[in-house]
Amino acid sequence: MLDVTQICGFADYFVIASGESTRQIEAIAEEIEQVLKKSGTRPIHREGAADSGWVLLDFGDVIVHVFAPSERELYDLEELWSAARTVLRIQ
Repeated sequence: MLDVTQICGFADYFVIASGESTRQIEAIAEEIEQVLKKSGTRPIHREGAADSGWVLLDFGDVIVHVFAPSERELYDLEELWSAARTVLRIQ
């Protein structure tokens, strides 16, 4: 999770996750949506598809990226937003 409040005008946090398969990417995205829906939070926008290797869930101040490993390496958001403060890193 990256805190991008100081360097980004459209979000406060990026959550970046990986799934090892199309099924896992979709399951991660769906679970995030379901858990947040229970608390009354729905995504403003959902983009991409698990079979493309990247699903983006836009919750306004928080944007969730769920990548396949190859797409995560290709887009390298951690490097692109390297000026952001890392809030949490789980490996």
